[in-house]
Amino acid sequence: MMKRIIASLLLTTILSVHLFAQKEKEEEEVKKGFNKENLFTGGTVSLGFYNNTFLIGASPVFGYSLTNWLDAGIVVNYNYSSYRDYNGVLNAKLRQNVFGGGGFIKLYPVRFLFAQAQIEHNFIRQKYIPPTRTPVDKAKADAGSFLIGGGYTQGRIGRGGGPFYYLSVLFDVSNNVNSPYTDGYGRSIPIINGGLQIPLFQGDGKKNGKNRE
Repeated sequence: MMKRIIASLLLTTILSVHLFAQKEKEEEEVKKGFNKENLFTGGTVSLGFYNNTFLIGASPVFGYSLTNWLDAGIVVNYNYSSYRDYNGVLNAKLRQNVFGGGGFIKLYPVRFLFAQAQIEHNFIRQKYIPPTRTPVDKAKADAGSFLIGGGYTQGRIGRGGGPFYYLSVLFDVSNNVNSPYTDGYGRSIPIINGGLQIPLFQGDGKKNGKNRE
């Protein structure tokens, strides 16, 4: 099932890139070179819960709108996760504090929908609590993750437009055993993100966005 989802997302992304790259060439009002009005910041709050697993986190972002339909940027992460009955052991618990960062791209096939791919590397501080509650075992690890998914935006015009909100769902498809985005059995869990994107130098969003129709 996961392989079919990934294949569909990749195919949609490839077709969308080709379609919108052609459309971008035909636009009459394209500003070439660096434009500060295309810089943005913002961030997300993340939630994940599945099969005795709970995750919450926050991720500030900084990026650049390359076109009206393509954003790219960097992200810094902090996540806290807890696992109950960890690894199938009744009443065993695992707590994790996760710090890291990476880069992302967002592709908007239409103004209010987007596909997202994100590469991360995270540093993990773990505390394992056995059913007897002693001894507590502490450990350190690190892990790379490759997140893919999609989402919905509200109020988005295009590059240089005003602030807008978005919701997304991402999955880690890296199959890394240390991934912070898995349940107690190592299976990827859905990561629900709610976020805000804010232009740093707001321009004439209506002019930049009118070709998105």
